[in-house]
Amino acid sequence: MRKIYIMLLMSSVVLLTACDMLDIQPTGKVIPQTLAEYRALIATAYKTVPDARGLACFRSDELYVKDDSWEQDRYGKIECWDDFSAPGQTTAFEWKNFYSIMFTVNYTIEERESINEGSEEDIDQLIGECYLLRAYMHFLLVNLYGQPYTRPGALETTAVPLKLNSDINEILKKNTVAQIYEAVIADINEAEKLINKESWEQKFSYRFTTLSVKALRARVYLYMGQWDNAYQAAEAILAEKNTLEDFNAETYTLPNNYQSVENITALERGMSSNYTQAAVLSEALASLYKEGDLRLDAYFKAADKNGYRFSQKSGKDDFRCSFRVGEMYLNSAEAAAQSDKLPQARTRLLELMQKRYTPEAYTVKATAVNAMTQEALIQEILDERARELAFEGHRWFDLRRTTRPHIEKVLKGGTYVLEQDDSRYTIQIPREAIAANPELSN
Repeated sequence: MRKIYIMLLMSSVVLLTACDMLDIQPTGKVIPQTLAEYRALIATAYKTVPDARGLACFRSDELYVKDDSWEQDRYGKIECWDDFSAPGQTTAFEWKNFYSIMFTVNYTIEERESINEGSEEDIDQLIGECYLLRAYMHFLLVNLYGQPYTRPGALETTAVPLKLNSDINEILKKNTVAQIYEAVIADINEAEKLINKESWEQKFSYRFTTLSVKALRARVYLYMGQWDNAYQAAEAILAEKNTLEDFNAETYTLPNNYQSVENITALERGMSSNYTQAAVLSEALASLYKEGDLRLDAYFKAADKNGYRFSQKSGKDDFRCSFRVGEMYLNSAEAAAQSDKLPQARTRLLELMQKRYTPEAYTVKATAVNAMTQEALIQEILDERARELAFEGHRWFDLRRTTRPHIEKVLKGGTYVLEQDDSRYTIQIPREAIAANPELSN
């Protein structure tokens, strides 16, 4: 049975669509043996990483679904947190692909000693990528379907199953939030021992590197509220890579473009082309961009005849970004502010702002930031995250891990409310997954 599954995975390499970032050749083998064949197998795992972070942002306050029956059918229920009525044509959140990816990486980890025709260093690199990909998949899953780590009492609640082996007959049961985060950190630690590539040529920029390990570590610690650890991890990245796109320059590349100087790992599309066609800039987010902030017009198209402003930083494969430098500035600033390192927090925040505002607006911002209390500074950093990382798949997760605020949306047909700390800040496991495995309902 497992051999059949591997055969199907290898066959799927042939079906991958062309992409500037991918250089994958089918092997034509049933069971991989060489490093090149295992590399092709892992390429299928990379290729199928879900765009779940972007879909989740339809639940946030940064966008709304345009008034179109096709888009409303697919995303309208997500937008108004309707998780319990019949799904109809609603786009389903991913489940199967997460666990398919983990089967692939688990199989590769288990077969490490059988991989041939490759150097020890290159095999270590591949296995390290498997550990980091497994960590990232579990991290995404627990932040979709589990309670936020920082929510009181969350650690002992069950979330999703850990999958740490390639046994396809195993009946999966849900693990606790604490267990999942422990496994994520353990896998990051293993990846750190093995990953040795500092960078890839641009067409392979979806693959993990030594900086990817540090970037995921910084994000995980931030979500855990482990501020000192998050600060140290973010600073470790910025010591090696800290160049930002300058929006005051004559030309620049949008920072979530895989060709940007800010790119660390260009794996996920924050929002697919389907999402981009449906997602309209909300007034709540638009109001956060003040005069002199160059990002509003850089990130969003001018309003069309219906008043809709659509994203300019998504919808194409060029916009693949799992980790980038701008996020690391914000991770460092937030972690520093939360741990009472206010000068360091101000420094990192203002370094980012200087590249995003006109000189005149930056001067005003710098004066304001330098006068802020700790509480005001933290709020400013969170607002800056909303502005800087807009439509990149961060907003829903940021709302969940921080205050889980009251959100009210006035949409066609009525007013919808997500209460403070509402249970719907955690998404329900898909019905089809529970139908296939009733253990997931417990």
